[in-house]
Amino acid sequence: MEAYLDYNATSPIDPRVAEAMRPYLESTFGNASSFHQKGQAARHAVETAREKIAEMLQVEPGDIIFTSGGTESDNLAVRGAVMEHMLKRRHLVVSTIEHQAVLYVAKHLEKRGVRVSYVPVDANGVVNLKALEGAVTDETALVSLMHVNNETGVIQPIEEAAKIAHAKGAYFHVDAVQSFGKLPIHPEELGIDLLTISAHKICGPKGAGALYLKKGVKIQALLHGGHQEKNIRPGTENVAAIAGFGKAVELLGQTPAEEQSRVRKLRDRLHEGLKKSVPDIRLNGDESKRIYNTLNLSFPGLDGETLLMNLDLKNIYVSTGSACTAGSVEPSHVLLAMGLEEKLARAAIRFSLGRFTTEAEIEYAIQEIPNIITRLRKSSTVKKS
Repeated sequence: MEAYLDYNATSPIDPRVAEAMRPYLESTFGNASSFHQKGQAARHAVETAREKIAEMLQVEPGDIIFTSGGTESDNLAVRGAVMEHMLKRRHLVVSTIEHQAVLYVAKHLEKRGVRVSYVPVDANGVVNLKALEGAVTDETALVSLMHVNNETGVIQPIEEAAKIAHAKGAYFHVDAVQSFGKLPIHPEELGIDLLTISAHKICGPKGAGALYLKKGVKIQALLHGGHQEKNIRPGTENVAAIAGFGKAVELLGQTPAEEQSRVRKLRDRLHEGLKKSVPDIRLNGDESKRIYNTLNLSFPGLDGETLLMNLDLKNIYVSTGSACTAGSVEPSHVLLAMGLEEKLARAAIRFSLGRFTTEAEIEYAIQEIPNIITRLRKSSTVKKS
């Protein structure tokens, strides 16, 4: 038996997505910039995917720029927007709980003379809007705020944040990697100028992402080469992955609301089951303002990395935080920003569920995890004595 509970890191590819990609890996392998039949067949696949994503976001297809994933889209949005407006606006505002794809760009820009303000969050992981309002000035080029935090699942007040950014003439970027396909998100209604999404979080392939770029918003390209993607993201398109992205988005539209309810019930069942056997666990993140598939728990007295490895031996697959920092020994910057003590931050495990999560997986996790925790705590007590 196994339990894959790490959907926020990556989701299993839907077999229907894999099948939709197959032709572009085999017979229809042309370059989408070529004018012959095979090239135009590939171009058709790219544009069809673009239309599906635009329809989901309720924007124009021409507003969608394909990239290699969420990290590139975040880099393109944040660095591209700030660098484009360096002469008049040299200020960037981000929250302290952003993904490294935003925070590391901010650090990079600081070294190049950009002033960066890091807005705090409260103990529940929600950004402080008053602090945000105080941080944005007439010199601010961009405000960047994630929609749903990848570690805690906490949903951020992006509509209010957009108004704060626009009041000072700044662009507003949203990292929607963890919310796209889970929550309704329509950039034009919410006041979003740039939006990051990724395929592999919605049962699509790795290596495909997109950036929504509102008409009139100007950014600098990160790469220089051909004329693909309106000269904003040059390079031969990853046609198969883009086609898979489009199919994954199409399948989102076919997913009934009951699916979200099913996943939420499984998440809550996992939480309740663990609380009964491990009564001192701590929930990290706002209980009511969380995405329905995410559960972040601290297990006092344990080290998250050790717990993760022992769960892995039982084929229970989870994360200690962002999968992008799995090799790091540092405690979660998100949990520290929420005010958790370092010991509790180090003792945290993120469970994230999705389309293919089953009741059997949840029951297996509830059965095995308390035994592992009991054994590890006994071992820790013996070592201390």
